[in-house]
Amino acid sequence: MMRLYNATKKRVICDDCSKVNAVIGLMFQVPHPVIFSVKTPRIIALHNMFVFGTTDVIFLANDKVVEIKKNFYPFTFFTPKKKSTHVVELPTGMAKGISVNDQLLLR
Repeated sequence: MMRLYNATKKRVICDDCSKVNAVIGLMFQVPHPVIFSVKTPRIIALHNMFVFGTTDVIFLANDKVVEIKKNFYPFTFFTPKKKSTHVVELPTGMAKGISVNDQLLLR
């Protein structure tokens, strides 16, 4: 489990974020806090197929929020405009108060 901390706003977002495989993500699960990573920055396109609830998705590069997709509905697709190395998927509403350029620390 990992802790996700917003250093800009000085608040813990999640104490129990799971690190998951980028291919599987939240498929066949009820949304809960997960993080997946890639080695080099890139556009990480997502689908929400077989995810049983809406999520808020945060894209990070160098510990900074570069893009946020709120209310990512089941059985839809999303392609961000910015490159990232980490994707954080949270149940809808948990990203409230997080803004682009906030520094998020994973521990």
